[in-house]
Amino acid sequence: MKFFVDTAEISEIRELATTGLLDGVTTNPSLIAKSGRKILDVIAEICEVVSGPVSAEVAATEYKQMLDEAEVLKKIAPNVAIKVPLTQDGLKACYALSQEGTMVNVTLCFSPAQALLAAKAGATFISPFVGRLDDIGQNGMDLIADIVTIYNNYPNLKTEVLVASIRNPVHLIEAAKMGADVATIPPSVIKQLYGHPLTDKGLSAFLKDWASTGQSIV
Repeated sequence: MKFFVDTAEISEIRELATTGLLDGVTTNPSLIAKSGRKILDVIAEICEVVSGPVSAEVAATEYKQMLDEAEVLKKIAPNVAIKVPLTQDGLKACYALSQEGTMVNVTLCFSPAQALLAAKAGATFISPFVGRLDDIGQNGMDLIADIVTIYNNYPNLKTEVLVASIRNPVHLIEAAKMGADVATIPPSVIKQLYGHPLTDKGLSAFLKDWASTGQSIV
């Protein structure tokens, strides 16, 4: 499974990049607004740090304007993936961009039917939002299972399932068990993945025993 980080904060991205665990980055208008910076500057800086796909989302809602914005965004760096919403105009833009070889991330997916349409339109990634479905009393992971099953039925569909709106480590593990291709994870959740009380307990015992030897390796 590929790990993307869902943030526009360059300091967080730089820190995670040093771990070797980071395969890409996703951003959205909300994350850009939170950063307080201009989108072109943010995406350019991220692309200097990360060689994998960096999703930059259009703000337009109409087909022609989406393509105009995509032209600006994709010139930033060759690893920019244009992010479009799962609307009729968004899918039209997805098809046009994918036909010219541009990576496209279709976002705000909430049903298997939408995911199938995105794959037919040539999306590089489909972004189903599991946390937001959980918020309204549905099981977001059921959506991932359905999309993975449908895509696996048709080997000619090359769209990767990019699980988004991940709220906790359980979302990630369940998605991995289902065979999702990518997870885009907030930095706070990535940090939770490291921890386990038995790891902490074992390390504490090892350090105590080592100290009792009076030795030093260097």
